[in-house]
Amino acid sequence: MSNNELLGIHHVTAITDDAARNYKFITDVLGMRLIKKTVNQDDIHTYHTFFADDVGSPGTDLTFFDFPAKTRGEHGSNAITRIGLRVPDDAALEYYESRFNDFGVAHEGIQEMFGMKVLPFEEPDGQRYRLFSDAHDEGVPAGTPWKNGPVPEDKAIYGLGPIEITISYQDKFVHSLKEIYDMRLAGEEDDCVLLEVGAGGNGARAIVRKDGSQSAKQGYGEVHHVSFRVEDHEVLKAWEAKYDDLGLQHSGLVDRFYFEALYARAGHILIELSTDGPGFMEDESYETLGESLALPPFLEPQREHIEAQIRPFDTTRSK
Repeated sequence: MSNNELLGIHHVTAITDDAARNYKFITDVLGMRLIKKTVNQDDIHTYHTFFADDVGSPGTDLTFFDFPAKTRGEHGSNAITRIGLRVPDDAALEYYESRFNDFGVAHEGIQEMFGMKVLPFEEPDGQRYRLFSDAHDEGVPAGTPWKNGPVPEDKAIYGLGPIEITISYQDKFVHSLKEIYDMRLAGEEDDCVLLEVGAGGNGARAIVRKDGSQSAKQGYGEVHHVSFRVEDHEVLKAWEAKYDDLGLQHSGLVDRFYFEALYARAGHILIELSTDGPGFMEDESYETLGESLALPPFLEPQREHIEAQIRPFDTTRSK
């Protein structure tokens, strides 16, 4: 599939129990921009929020389903267990370590992993993250830091980094990722295997950790799925054909308006493939991204009903 290779991570979607609290944490503490406030297209009574770089570039997009009625998830194996985020260099990690201390964010201090400086931390609901320094990174370019955000541009998060998948059947799972998605080995360390796709680097990597403990239970504070980038509709169609040839169950192509998607499972892990476009400025201007409820055209006829069902919260920042 040399002409249809995965280009890197497209987005990661996690679950929150409170979209308003989560919005304040991701924007005010982490300094990522809310670029789309919409609804879950498969459950239109709940929010789906998208945080990214300054312009919503593919590969910078951290999204959340707001499920207030869900119970808290339980950490464990056979799940995506940490979300990776990229910062420019080691000095940026030191900045965030100090910032986390100021905001009372739980963290584990700056560490080293696969030769990179990292900073693991948690959101108040238990969602787990890891900042990666791009000091020596080569590969998929990062995005553009949020120009009007609360974090200096030379320190700010500007892309998604390696995701961590914890699995009880590591050898079999890694083999599947190599065989199906053409992932290649980029490193091994203790009980972890580092894989990458496309041009490689922090924006195109997955860490597969071996852990035979009890499986995680999905709920808020857990990750729902990861998506990898493909160039366009034609490439996504080629992947649909590949899934068919391999006998893998999949969703078929799904038009999300802002991108097209294709879903399948590798073992316990839901993997989405998403096109780079059309993008998040199809229906909003740069200046007011994320400030009002955005609905794709096929949901516009239901706007009045949707707005009556969801809990409003103010995301205006352009005043």
